[in-house]
Amino acid sequence: MEKRGLPAAQRDEPATDAERLVALGRALSDPIRVRMLAMLAEAAASGRGCCDLPDFGVPAEENDGSLCVCELQEVFSMGQSKISYHIRKLREAGLIVEEKRGKWSFYTLDRETVRDLLADLESHLRVSPDHPTDRENAPV
Repeated sequence: MEKRGLPAAQRDEPATDAERLVALGRALSDPIRVRMLAMLAEAAASGRGCCDLPDFGVPAEENDGSLCVCELQEVFSMGQSKISYHIRKLREAGLIVEEKRGKWSFYTLDRETVRDLLADLESHLRVSPDHPTDRENAPV
């Protein structure tokens, strides 16, 4: 089984915090991708697996918390190419991991990366107690 997250070029070179946050912003800039992440988070939390379509030979594993493109296509009423576009954006931000099982791809929320990105965002946006805020400097 092959697992992939970030593209190889991004895995090989450490990204700056700002670059990682920009990728996060891009990934979350579309409501469809936010809904996809919510679906993946729910699947991971409940242990619910993919649609498990035995008639099509989908190699779904019970309680693995991953989803395949077929389930995303059904929920979002989109073709495979549009779903793949959104999935690619989420993978580029490191938010999800792809696992190949034969010709099928399954996607799982990368909880550790999500936690790290949110911590980076909080740290990046944190204002020191000595720094005046915009509200304090706003004209009255």
